[in-house]
Amino acid sequence: MSSQKEVCKRFNTLPFPCMGKQKLGIAIETIGKVPINGLRHNPENGTSGWYIWCGEEMSQDADFFKPLHVRHISEYLPEVEQYLALPPGYRFLIAGEYVDVWHDPQLTSM
Repeated sequence: MSSQKEVCKRFNTLPFPCMGKQKLGIAIETIGKVPINGLRHNPENGTSGWYIWCGEEMSQDADFFKPLHVRHISEYLPEVEQYLALPPGYRFLIAGEYVDVWHDPQLTSM
């Protein structure tokens, strides 16, 4: 597995690491579905800005995402840990061996 710095270098961006005590939003109930999706807004109020869910659709339900300290992500989805230093405005999609990472400026223009 690549390190967070290696992932940022591969996608030509500077690392914007999360602190372990920061929180991310994770859709626990979707774990096990494919693909794994992540998007990062600007961090605020102790959050990292990351929202992570599995499956094709992201629900709009208010309780879809549950807070999780970043340091615990490896217990749920270890394969996403290497992408968590991507800066705000980035997304990723992981489906087995297929990985896509891209910048989405709409995530930080709000």
